[in-house]
Amino acid sequence: MLARDQRTPFSDWWWTVDKLLLAAISALILGGVILSLAASPPVATRIGLDPFHFFSRHMLFLLPSFLVLIGVSFLSPKQIRRLALLVFVVSVILIVATLVFGAEVKGSRRWITLLGVNIQASESAKPAFVVMAAWLFAESTRRPEMPATSMAMVLLLTLVALLVMEPDFGQTILILIVWGALFFIAGMRMIWVAGLAGAAAAGLFSAYLLVPHVAGRIRRFMNPASGDTFQVDMAMEAFWNGGWFGLGPGEGIAKRSLPDSHTDFVFAVAAEEFGIILCLALVGLFAFVVLRTLTRAYASEDMFARFAASGLAILFGMQAAINMAVNLQLIPAKGMTLPFISYGGSSIISLAYGVGMMLALTRQRPRTEVESMNAAGVARGYA
Repeated sequence: MLARDQRTPFSDWWWTVDKLLLAAISALILGGVILSLAASPPVATRIGLDPFHFFSRHMLFLLPSFLVLIGVSFLSPKQIRRLALLVFVVSVILIVATLVFGAEVKGSRRWITLLGVNIQASESAKPAFVVMAAWLFAESTRRPEMPATSMAMVLLLTLVALLVMEPDFGQTILILIVWGALFFIAGMRMIWVAGLAGAAAAGLFSAYLLVPHVAGRIRRFMNPASGDTFQVDMAMEAFWNGGWFGLGPGEGIAKRSLPDSHTDFVFAVAAEEFGIILCLALVGLFAFVVLRTLTRAYASEDMFARFAASGLAILFGMQAAINMAVNLQLIPAKGMTLPFISYGGSSIISLAYGVGMMLALTRQRPRTEVESMNAAGVARGYA
């Protein structure tokens, strides 16, 4: 056992990190391993790959993801800000490169191949963007004379413009929701929040009018008879088949036909094989991670840590909620992964980066350390 009086980086981390939050995240990662093993073999077999191709790759990505998660959780708030700036700049460059050199799939350019690895740069841009926006909003409360809110708006418009050009409207909506939540948390006037909501609604309506695949998804959602609804229909059938306790591991039927059963519709596979009980347990874990982080964030006296941890928690929770809502046919299909459960290398590593920052920002640092960080922020412009 580690003694509290031992002053090593690991002992400092161990006694200050939120162990319940870490345990909940670990449980989600373990759930992802089990559900990847359940959902991915039929997909791999259908396309002529080894049955455990996607599962093996899922496990391969877990090691660097876990190292990223733990490594980032050791960082101080200042180091988190600086790393987020670097990650955001690199992600923006990669998104631009994707728009120029990326392969077009189903009318979108979202992936670029580097050194034989497919990278979706928008995934890493999301948590870095949230931290940068949180820093600017914290600055706006600390130094009203600084045009930090305007800078945060420019940051938002830059990322949204790039995502719309891919196009990736699911990620765009997610970014707008999180930015609007941060805007509200930072104490901005409701008229501005309402204006942002109106602009987002106008943008969605414009996408409906101008982008055929967006219009198609919305029409299929409103009127299933107007187009192909095979995947969402199979997902709903999986929920009915599973009932409360499921058909049993490996006994799922819908996964044999669902093209995206290992990614977008893994929640439906969980329902069919393990039942509604497991789905409720997953919902409980996601809710615990979000609420625990928000509670710890609001206990912090550092405004940046408060805003950044809150934004990251909302990002994590909203992504999970959107994926589960699509599986339940509550909203149109978005093509968004279920955090730590769905297969996807870029997604898992980026989620580990975001959750690592959540753990770092919610660590219980001594009051004197927080006061010294705030004083340093005032003296040096919160660099």
